[in-house]
Amino acid sequence: MKDLLDKGAVLQRDKETYAIAPHIPAGLVTSDQLRKLADVADKYNVSAIKITAAQRIALVGLKEDDIDSAWNDLGMKPGAAIGLCVRSIKTCPGTSFCKRGFRDSVSMGLKLDDRYHGMDLPNKLKIGVSGCPNSCADNHTRDIGLMGTPKGWTVFVGGKGGTIPRLGDRLIMNVPDDKVLELVDEIVSIYSNNANNKQRLGSYIDSIGFDTFKSMINLDKYIQ
Repeated sequence: MKDLLDKGAVLQRDKETYAIAPHIPAGLVTSDQLRKLADVADKYNVSAIKITAAQRIALVGLKEDDIDSAWNDLGMKPGAAIGLCVRSIKTCPGTSFCKRGFRDSVSMGLKLDDRYHGMDLPNKLKIGVSGCPNSCADNHTRDIGLMGTPKGWTVFVGGKGGTIPRLGDRLIMNVPDDKVLELVDEIVSIYSNNANNKQRLGSYIDSIGFDTFKSMINLDKYIQ
């Protein structure tokens, strides 16, 4: 089973077939990739092609014997959809496409994806990057959320969904573009080095208190 998980194959409800979901950074997919996905779906007679909440496209209903050849035909890397690691970097269109965007969420999301996607951590960690306060990338319910404003990025920490949902705590406002990655580095490092018992970031923050968590970061250097 572990070998199948390493291949990005997730067992389905029927206990016989699997789903795979290629990594699609920032949710941006080319027409060639879409053609490959459609061709592979037809070749292996999948039961569904599902757009996921994490901006991936999953091929559902693959037989175990077809997993390796399906990945080979796709020529794409698996998305980190399972495991104790950085999962999706959910990204809205931002200033690249959207008239409401204040910040370039696509560029920032791609940088974060390149930096963190698949990184092993005490538990799963999700990041949302929204170019404006409409928060289309669900930044309030991500472990780390970035929300664009006219003056910079507002950063939230500790959000999650699940059976006990948690809204992220607002850590800092007005972080300039050139300081965001350094701040996220600090947050991830603190979490990686201190959380235990498979704590999500929000659970770790609750265990030590938000004020204590804030004190572990030199926030003054991130203010414009």
